[in-house]
Amino acid sequence: MTGLGDLVANGSLLVAVPIALLAGLVSFASPCVLPLVPGYLGYVSGFTGTAEGRDRRRMLLGAALFVLGFAVVFVVFTFAFSIAGILLLRWVDLITRIVGVIVIAMGLVFIGRFTAVQRTIRPSWTVATGLGGAPLLGVVFGLGWAPCIGPTLAVVLSLSFTEASAGRGVLLGIVYSLGLGIPFLLVALGLGWVAGSVAWLKRHIRVVNIAGGAMLVAVGVLMVTGLWTLFLESLQGMVSGFVPAV
Repeated sequence: MTGLGDLVANGSLLVAVPIALLAGLVSFASPCVLPLVPGYLGYVSGFTGTAEGRDRRRMLLGAALFVLGFAVVFVVFTFAFSIAGILLLRWVDLITRIVGVIVIAMGLVFIGRFTAVQRTIRPSWTVATGLGGAPLLGVVFGLGWAPCIGPTLAVVLSLSFTEASAGRGVLLGIVYSLGLGIPFLLVALGLGWVAGSVAWLKRHIRVVNIAGGAMLVAVGVLMVTGLWTLFLESLQGMVSGFVPAV
């Protein structure tokens, strides 16, 4: 089995991929993203009214280009961390424990502690509205909002580092971007149940933050204690030793 098949069959990815997807979803529900979703969509589509018909398709295309823009940024991030994992493979266990401490701290930030750490970096230059500027706005979002969504992004970056594989790092970056980007596309589609879900998230955003932060703290504790590495190694052994019945 080669290529993509190897990545999918890797035992550690059976855990890393769902966590990366969940991290993206939690990032979307964060206070620095969720309240601004209508503004983003209006900006990238150049349309601020009630979108219908062709305007709705334009908004969906703008959202897709916007998602593509920040996906490039996050994939570059995870790729860089996976390369660092390859170069520092000898010390990966120690570094994983250190990263675990950082992930715990990021989890506390997401819960609401140390709020000064969770901020955005807004570039002084602006991006043109409409479809032409949508991908660039996505890049600006990925760079400028990285500190704000840092708690969840930190988990994905740490997973990319411990995977120590460029291909797996890129895959985790794509999955994280899908978790963050798919809700943007669903909102752009204007589906009633999506609007209701977003409204529910806004009303319960504190609960979402606590749950997401608790998840980060739990992963961090596993990393610090070494249980994370042992679990991934045992899971990878189970997957590699699995023989189909047919």
